[in-house]
Order: sequence, then structure tokens, then C-alpha cells
Amino acid sequence: MTEPTWISLLPPVLAISLAIISRQVYLSLAGGVWLGWTILEGWNPGVGLVRSIDGAVGVLANPGDAKVILFTLVIGALIATVEASGGVRGFVKFLESRRWVTTPRRARLLAWMAGVTLFIESNINVLVAGSVARPLFDRFKISREKLAYIIDSASAPICIMIPLNAWGAYNLGILSGLGVENPVRVFLSAVILNFYAMGALALALAAAYWGFDIGPMKKAEKRTRGGQILWPNAKPLMDESILSPKPNEKIPPRAFNMVVPIGVMVLMMPLSLFITGDGNLMEGSGSTSVLWAVLSGLGAAWILLLVQRGASLDELTRTGLKGAGGLVPMALILLLALALGSVARALGTGEYVAQVTHGVLPPMVFLPLVFLVGAGIAFSIGSSWGTFAIMLPIAVPAAEAMGLPLAPFVAASLSGGIFGDHSSPISDTTIISSMASATDHIDHVRTQLPYALTAGAVATVAFVLLGATL
Repeated sequence: MTEPTWISLLPPVLAISLAIISRQVYLSLAGGVWLGWTILEGWNPGVGLVRSIDGAVGVLANPGDAKVILFTLVIGALIATVEASGGVRGFVKFLESRRWVTTPRRARLLAWMAGVTLFIESNINVLVAGSVARPLFDRFKISREKLAYIIDSASAPICIMIPLNAWGAYNLGILSGLGVENPVRVFLSAVILNFYAMGALALALAAAYWGFDIGPMKKAEKRTRGGQILWPNAKPLMDESILSPKPNEKIPPRAFNMVVPIGVMVLMMPLSLFITGDGNLMEGSGSTSVLWAVLSGLGAAWILLLVQRGASLDELTRTGLKGAGGLVPMALILLLALALGSVARALGTGEYVAQVTHGVLPPMVFLPLVFLVGAGIAFSIGSSWGTFAIMLPIAVPAAEAMGLPLAPFVAASLSGGIFGDHSSPISDTTIISSMASATDHIDHVRTQLPYALTAGAVATVAFVLLGATL
């Protein structure tokens, strides 16, 4: 297609519609890719299917895309290895042994700080924070709903602001696939404009420090102070096999088995950016750097376990493969997202959106609209990653075509995905927060929603004001 028309909107519209109706992210993205290639091949669905498969395979031909997908699998291996080493349990034991928490305020702040500190992966984040803080919340008669809200608010919002974890690598991969020059610089610029993530973190910190309650949380706190941990008909979501992984009987749990591998990974990220950028961090390769960093962290975890005789090479290999298998779904989402972005570029979707909105929807309307549409999609499908895969290929090319800076539109897309995911009852992070807090899932959603809506309203106004300056 030489001149993009309204037809170029059909693939992302199909992906969005299928996502909302079926709540199946894989099916939705694959459907969008298929329709895009069908259009490009003269509306021949058979040839479109063949080209869709070739297009998905072609993603792996790009070294940068292949590195990011490989990173997603390696981070799964690292998480599984750290768990198997007893590092998470050792970290929890270390915090408990220091007896730093002597007041309700300190208990709430510990939950928030544990969530913010463990920014490597959202599910590990909430599981560790919940395991550490739940006994303390019960002791000081703070509701488990408050715990679920605090750890949920300190998981995805902090993870999306860090470029050296799976979240950062995933979005850097999408930006690279969209042809963005220097995706690391754009992502870092978008971090300070991610108004919902910053608002959610700040609101949770304020609630932890001052202990104020909004909406249904007031009743939950009053109930807990009266000695009733849960409502009479509550059904806590709690899976002991997840909250308490099988202990490593060969070695005692040690905090440094978690701290050292994660520390190595964190330190390797800027070092790798420095090396690949020939001395300039901003010019470094994000895909190469995150892969080097996580491989270094995995190597450190293996060395620690081998030195301590905590596992054999065969056991480490099996553990790593099991962990990598756990993140195959995320790698598949990334693969389909990159394929959708590729076909959307071929159709000129972003250019058409820019043509239609230019002069009709000024940035002060278009920017918050990107945020709100992303929030609606994420709420419907319960997946922030799936939302990023749909929204970024639309918003980024449109901003480029209008000659606008990319960072605000990247921030609006990511911010909307986090807002919707944070509010959705079918989000995996929301569900695991309920599990980690051992509270009723619906009670968690009901008590958290007023806080999420408050941060969302503030973010909407902030994007309106930002759009007015573009």
C-alpha cells in the first residue's frame, strides 16, 4: 500500500476487539498480524496466513529482537535459580531477624520498600513482599486488603520504570522493532513522564506512611482493628506451593544468594551500555546490554550454588530450563507484538492516524486519549504487556508522523497499560497480590480501585497539561 487509508487501522482494531471480547492476548495479536498480511496480499486469507507465519519467524532474523526474546527466557531461568538457592527465603529471614518493624507504620513501609526494592520481576516482587509483611500486618492489626494494595501498587508501577528488567527489555524490544532510533534514550525519557506509575507509587507510599484509607478500605481497617482478619464469607487466595517454594535441603537459606545475582545484573546493565555505546551510556545497545546483564546474574547464581554445593550442574540446568519455560508465554507475546508492529508499519497505520488526527485532535487531546484507550484495553484483558504490544505500534508511528517527541506517547501507552492492569480483577499481578496477602480477591479489587482511580485521574490531567506543551 503506497498511500495509507482507513484500512490500515483494521489490524490493530481487530487485535483490540478480540482482546476485549475473548481476553486472549495471543489470539488477538495473531489475528491482527494475519489480517494485516491478508490486506497486503490483496485480501487473500490463505497467502496472508503464510506471510503471517513468515513475518513472525522473520522477527527472529533481527539480532536485536532475538536478543530481547532470549533475555525474556533467561530472566525466567534466573528467577527460578534464585528461588531454588533459598535466596528469597534467606532475604525474608534476614529482614525478620533484624526486628526493624516495631510499629504499624513501619510494617506498612516495609511492605512498600520490599516491593520497590525487588523491581526485577512483578510476581516475585509481590510474593516476597507479601511473605515478609503478612505476619507483621496481622500482628499490628492492619488489614490484609491494605497489604495487597501496597504490594500491588509497588510491583508493576516500579517494574515499568526500570530498563534493566524483563519489563524494560520487552518494551525496548518493541521500540527497536518499530525502528525507533536510540530506544534506550526514548524509554528513559518516558520514565519521568509515566504519570500513573509515579502517582500510584507516591499514593501507596503516602498511604503506608500516614495510614489513611479511601472508600471500602476504611471498613476493612475497622474490621481488622476489631480482631477479624477477613470478612466472614471471604475466600482467601493462597497457594502454599507458590508462597513457600520447596526448600533447598542441601544449604541453609542465605540472603546473599538473592542479593548477589541481582546486584551483578544491575551493575552489568550500565557497564554493558557503556561498552556497547563506546563510552556513551545513551548510545549503548539496550537489547545486547540487558542480555549480557541477565546472563551475568545467572552466571553469578550458578557459581554461588556450585561453590556452596547447593546444586549440581545437572540440577542447575534443569532448574534453569524450568524457569525459562515459565516465561515462554511472555516471549510469545513479544514475538507477536513485534510481528504486529512490522505489518502495521508496512500498512502505514501510524502515518494514517497522524493524518486523521493532525489538526483535528491536538496533542492535549490525543495524548490523554492514548492513555485512556490503553487503560481500557488493559482493564479488559488483564494484561499490561498485551496492551503495550497493541498501543505502542499505533502511538509511536503516529507521533513520528506528526513530528512530535516520542517519549510522551511512549509514556502514555505504558502508563495506560499499568493503570488498566492495576484496576483489572483478571490481571495476574492483581491476583497474585491477593494470594501473597492471603486475602479475598474481590475484596482486594474493591478496596484498591478507589486508589487506582485517584492516581488515574491525576495522570489524565497530567497528560492533558503535557499535551498542551507539545
